[in-house]
Amino acid sequence: MKNRIEILRDKFKKYKIDGYIVPKNDEYFTEYSKINRLKIISNFSGSAGLAVILKKKNFLFTDGRYSIQSRQESGSNFKIFDHEKVINCKLFKNLTLGIDPKLFTYNQIQKCFLKYNKIKFIYKNLIDEIKNEKVKNTIPFFSLNKNITGESTISKLNKISKYLKKNNSDYIFVSAPENVAWVLNIRGKDSPNSPVPNSRLIISKTKKLFLISKLQKCKKIINKNGIEYNQIIDTTNFSKMLSSLKGGKFIIDENSCSIFLEDIIKSKFKIKKKSDPIYLFKSIKNNTEIKNTINAHIIDGVALTKFLYWIKNVNKKKITEFEAQEKLEKFRKKNKSYMYPSFDTIAGSGKNGAIVHYRAEKDKCRIINKKDIFLCDSGGQYKYGTTDVTRTICFSEQPLKIKNIFTKVLKGHIAVATTDLKKDNTGKKIDIRARKFLRQSNLDYAHGTGHGVGFFLNVHEGPQSISKLNEVKLSEGMILSNEPGYYKKNKFGMRIENLVFIKKSKKNIFFENLTMVPIEKDLINTKLLTIHEKNYLFKYHLNIYSKISKYLNKAEKKWLATFI
Repeated sequence: MKNRIEILRDKFKKYKIDGYIVPKNDEYFTEYSKINRLKIISNFSGSAGLAVILKKKNFLFTDGRYSIQSRQESGSNFKIFDHEKVINCKLFKNLTLGIDPKLFTYNQIQKCFLKYNKIKFIYKNLIDEIKNEKVKNTIPFFSLNKNITGESTISKLNKISKYLKKNNSDYIFVSAPENVAWVLNIRGKDSPNSPVPNSRLIISKTKKLFLISKLQKCKKIINKNGIEYNQIIDTTNFSKMLSSLKGGKFIIDENSCSIFLEDIIKSKFKIKKKSDPIYLFKSIKNNTEIKNTINAHIIDGVALTKFLYWIKNVNKKKITEFEAQEKLEKFRKKNKSYMYPSFDTIAGSGKNGAIVHYRAEKDKCRIINKKDIFLCDSGGQYKYGTTDVTRTICFSEQPLKIKNIFTKVLKGHIAVATTDLKKDNTGKKIDIRARKFLRQSNLDYAHGTGHGVGFFLNVHEGPQSISKLNEVKLSEGMILSNEPGYYKKNKFGMRIENLVFIKKSKKNIFFENLTMVPIEKDLINTKLLTIHEKNYLFKYHLNIYSKISKYLNKAEKKWLATFI
């Protein structure tokens, strides 16, 4: 019986191609899609990657977070490369590669593939022809009122109209569902981990809007937030609707408007390629969004603190990584505001902790050993707020070498948290602070230090991040993660992650912690900490105790007090 790669290769002759490119994203370019064609063809389950299948060789490109995982899942059939190596890669020189134009932007293709080879558009997805994973999702979108979002749709349309007039354009095509969600104050259930509504939006400079989606999914949002029935356009009528519009210039997002959709728009209008300004608008949270996010983190902090107390002090059984993450989920579910995880929990003990985005499966995971370091990265979607927190804990006395590394990770974490944002106001500058203490010992980690986070939306959100290359100016109201770490292959992994928001007080601008979860004291070598760092930890834990202790039982409260 032929495997999927062989079946795919059998199609090359019909379409006159030498290879086929399979991205991780779906046609909405969302991170957490219910359809994962990359996994179907490569068995790689990470959140970022791209495969190229040739007649005799297969290649998988992904980033440093998945260096171990990709080899475990796909290494027997694929040659693994860092994602940056795909840019104008000579491995495909003089070859014709097929793509589904609904899954790529012109920017991606021009950046990565056009220098040494040809690209052929195939208007059928060849992976779907092998295994069609059509998702029957009829869950309708729902509206959020201004009490939740803090800003009306009308106010948001005013910002966009002003942007269009400034850029001498008639319309903007909003191709990213999370940006549609922000503008219209709606959410959906089209992703397993994010409340995104799979839809697109056209907004005119006169603030007229057209929502492009499946009609049956929009029934609950009609006559809410300024959305009327005649403004909802079924996806099958997109091209026809465009023909009815007057005006000449369209702005499209160069990073999420597919080749397929761009071709339709530019057949009728002049286009300008830009980065969708809504990404930046959305990244700056208003006071209501911050307030709701703070409340979500208090709820989440209670669940996490109860879990940490349980796994360190109450549980006496030998449990698996999967059982640990299930227990954590039970603690979260005790609060009615909890909806579902904001991403798949990473619960890695011992050597599995070194797999940055490890996923424990019920019948395929480790029993947590008392000598292990246990890394748990998890988050929740709450009504209303998104959380993401990582804690690394131990169950027995650890060697000084381990404690020293953890303490250097912690020092980097504190350095980020206490950044003077007047001085270091970009992620690129702050990333250096996070790695400083590890690098003194020739240690480092192969991922960014922090990502932007949405408000009851995607747990990973741009344009801001704390990474080696990001130069977006950090502004009041932005939410980011602060998560330096260290990973020793086949040995252990450690990461300390809090979410922070940028606060302004008088003339000062600084990070304020959102996460309300204690940091493992049994892994700290306090001799390596300065007085400033010790004071930071004291104040951090005192703040947690003041916010969440009233929700804990007597034993949990007593344990939390030991961190102060």
